[in-house]
Amino acid sequence: MAEVILENLSKSFGHEQAVIDMNMTIDDGSFVVLLGPTGAGKTTTLRLISGLEKLDAGSISIDGRVVDNETPAQRDVAMVFQQYSLYPHLSVRNNLAFPLRSPILQTSKADIERKVSEVAEILQISDKLDNKATELSGGEMQRVSIGRALVRDPAIYLMDEPLSSLDARLRADLRIELKRIQSDLGSTLLYVTHDQIEAMTMATHIGVLQEGRLVQFGTPREIYENPNSIYVASRLGLPRINVLPADLFPGTAGLAHSIGLRPEHIAYGDGVEASVRRVEHLGDQTRLHLDLAGHVITALSPAGDPYQAGSTIKIQPINPLYFDDGGQQTVGRIS
Repeated sequence: MAEVILENLSKSFGHEQAVIDMNMTIDDGSFVVLLGPTGAGKTTTLRLISGLEKLDAGSISIDGRVVDNETPAQRDVAMVFQQYSLYPHLSVRNNLAFPLRSPILQTSKADIERKVSEVAEILQISDKLDNKATELSGGEMQRVSIGRALVRDPAIYLMDEPLSSLDARLRADLRIELKRIQSDLGSTLLYVTHDQIEAMTMATHIGVLQEGRLVQFGTPREIYENPNSIYVASRLGLPRINVLPADLFPGTAGLAHSIGLRPEHIAYGDGVEASVRRVEHLGDQTRLHLDLAGHVITALSPAGDPYQAGSTIKIQPINPLYFDDGGQQTVGRIS
């Protein structure tokens, strides 16, 4: 495995800037997730690292080696795409072995057999090795797709939303499996997604992208608890953070234009009156949808669920976040 350093990366397609002056260090053995909506520059960043796209400016180092002028084959990376991209006429065994048969790698037949067997066991598909790819379920096909990367033992794994086409239960299962595999192998992995749950549950570090710019980089807890902007705060957390005018709560001081309130950071019993518009029971939690002076707020109901739709309650913030009129985090307090 290896450390990967991105320095001042930029890439444009015509007049569209896809990646803008990006700086990021992916530590050896880390699981880094790039998080952002469609068009944020996530996939382009992966393609720049892999060599599938050419840099306009900047530099990429892998394991201390500048790779800007190297071909994808020379960079020692393995990429997993959103679609399975398997060879349908080949067995699972031959799909897994295919990357190792490259003349560049010069892998012996014995080593190919050993690596295929090891990866199949890790991915729990040993009993499927002689099946054709077309005979597999969606989850099994994605495991084979991931396995084709794992057999390579590259400097870094690049994964472009590999779970997005699977159903919710299978995504949850494979999230756990993928994190376990990365941890067991000690591999360096860069993973792209728009799914905040994938980012929070798998990443050691998250890079939040906005229109081609890396706007914050840190651990999941750092990003969640101390976002540097409303945009970043809105990328993590379910339900989403409530963003409200700062003067909605009496006594707000400082430079705040807006207050950010996570649903779990709302206290009951004192404060400003709000009406309960709807109660949403989700089994492990109950959400309250409130109306506060015409502003819709989502909150978590306290234990015992004493509130009903149509009732009036008093709420007050606990440890709110403060943002200026440009949406950047600033100082503030409620006296």
